[in-house]
Amino acid sequence: MSENTQTTLSWPFREAERIAARLKQKGKDHALFETGYGPSGLPHIGTFGEVARTSWVRKAFTDLTGLPSRLLAFSDDMDGLRKVPGNVPNKDMLQSHLGKPLTRIPDPFGKFESFGAHNNNMLQDFLHTFGFEFEFASATDYYSSGRFDDALLHVLRHHEEIVNIILPTLGPERRATYSPILPIHPRTGVVMQVPIEQIDTSSNTVFWTDPDTGTKYETEVTGGSAKLQWKADWAMRWYALDVDYEMSGKDLIDSVKLSSAICRALGKEPPVTLTYELFLDDKGQKISKSKGNGLSIEQWLTYAPKESLAQFMYHAPQRAKRLFFDVIPRATDDYINAAAALPAAEKPHDNPAWHIHAGKLPERAGSPIGFTMLLNLASVINADSPDMLWGFIRAYIPGADAETYPFLAELVHYAIAYNRDFVAPAKQYRAPTGVERGALLDLAESLKAGEQAQYPGDTAAETLQNLVYAIGKRHPFAPLKAWFDCLYQVLLGTTEGPRFGGFIALYGVERSIALIEGALARG
Repeated sequence: MSENTQTTLSWPFREAERIAARLKQKGKDHALFETGYGPSGLPHIGTFGEVARTSWVRKAFTDLTGLPSRLLAFSDDMDGLRKVPGNVPNKDMLQSHLGKPLTRIPDPFGKFESFGAHNNNMLQDFLHTFGFEFEFASATDYYSSGRFDDALLHVLRHHEEIVNIILPTLGPERRATYSPILPIHPRTGVVMQVPIEQIDTSSNTVFWTDPDTGTKYETEVTGGSAKLQWKADWAMRWYALDVDYEMSGKDLIDSVKLSSAICRALGKEPPVTLTYELFLDDKGQKISKSKGNGLSIEQWLTYAPKESLAQFMYHAPQRAKRLFFDVIPRATDDYINAAAALPAAEKPHDNPAWHIHAGKLPERAGSPIGFTMLLNLASVINADSPDMLWGFIRAYIPGADAETYPFLAELVHYAIAYNRDFVAPAKQYRAPTGVERGALLDLAESLKAGEQAQYPGDTAAETLQNLVYAIGKRHPFAPLKAWFDCLYQVLLGTTEGPRFGGFIALYGVERSIALIEGALARG
């Protein structure tokens, strides 16, 4: 363990310490991390968040202990399809296969051997796109190959105990029919949620009746002829694979408790778990895939780089956060600041960029100009092409180009798109108050005087920021934030913005004076 990790406060290292303690107690010399995936739909922004966060904990565990580990991305593709997703073709075909395991339903896209295989491939492509290191696992493969057979027989032997764990959580009607074992119908292929009338541990079978035909069946619990209900399935997986760590959303708190109890009933301690908060939409409501009230990963990556999404996911996972378009600029700037601070950081493990880049900052990382600054520049000049922004950037940083600043070049493209779709349509200027008008006149005159006296060859952002502060302090603004609100709302038509001295330096002193005078004339 390095010296820096001994005093780190970052949450991935706190999680890693919990995993290390578990391994020490169990006498294990390696760790298994797991993330679960329900493949009835395509990968989404929550999938990215869970795998990214788990990967950060795994990296922290490696640095903390030096022990080997694996990350298993487990697909629950034996689950029966409950409803037809809204974003797929051939819905009528899928409707005729409701209830069957996803891997036994034809692919509506016509590309793979099954719907489950299609979505599993999408998941793996998705995770590879972001550079995650993982091993893929299919529930169908694990059940059908016999890999889960010993654990399933153990479940059969503890059937009554598992039922008694779950029953208190169910309503009267469900309580009367519950069993953790779901036989696969030998004729229709449907995952059957039916009462189990008898279990036979000598033949490893369960007995049940088809409610539609009255036909009685005896089904083996091994070899993929049956699967387990969700909470028992999760617990069986922990037991069979000896999983050491898994995180899940707040909506699964009760499931974690029950699955942990079942895992203990089977004879093993459940893994270390972390419950992360769910995302909220722009109105503070929980995001729902069915409602479509959130922000998709494709939408995020239209307006900002993947590092900004990782930054958003890193920060305070156990705190509820709004996941909407207006959080993108702040997340992007937070990442830029983190990347800039990492090389000189005394405790690099406390820096999000260290986790985002697995301890090694790439050469392309970093930007001398923040994203919010670029957005405000794009807004003021109505930029619709990169060349428009690069003209100002080169005046601010002589010789700057996309080759020298590759990450800045990416931000330029994102800024144009974000300004086009969100900033420009929402711009709303207001007239200055009497106090604000006096302060703006003071700023314009000070810039003019400085242009002739103080600033030749020195239009540094910090010098200009100090000037902006000084003017705000010598006018009756209470609090001082009201002065900056004035600058953003009166001059830029936005509710928030960058350090204004930096904006003046980027936009240019002469143009900034003209911007102020134009706003005063307009007001």
